[in-house]
Amino acid sequence: MEKEKVIKKYLGSLEKGSYEEILKLFVPSAIINSPLYGKVTAEVFYEELFKDTSNSTITLFNIFTGTDNPLNSAGHFRYDWVMKDGTPVSFECVDVFYFSEDGLIKELSIIYDTFNTSRSAFENLR
Repeated sequence: MEKEKVIKKYLGSLEKGSYEEILKLFVPSAIINSPLYGKVTAEVFYEELFKDTSNSTITLFNIFTGTDNPLNSAGHFRYDWVMKDGTPVSFECVDVFYFSEDGLIKELSIIYDTFNTSRSAFENLR
């Protein structure tokens, strides 16, 4: 599957909160680098994220492809997240995708500013 299709399928699965669907896009040993959850396996990250989410809406702005490494791509989007306690959070985000040779995601780095958006709401969930 080409990278743009994988990214769109990823964002759709993220928006739906589909744990099984999203994990099919990753290699078994995939790592997520998240500003809130830290560096964890994809299984742990999505289990925790979906447990902390009551609803989400994603608005895709751009998809970028790496020039130095064609296996790298990025998705730029707005994430409107309603946490499990009902707190709404909205932020612009860039997810950097590192793909394996077979087209699955082997690592994902999530980049956004948590200071004025989600950090305090997230800490209140804990």
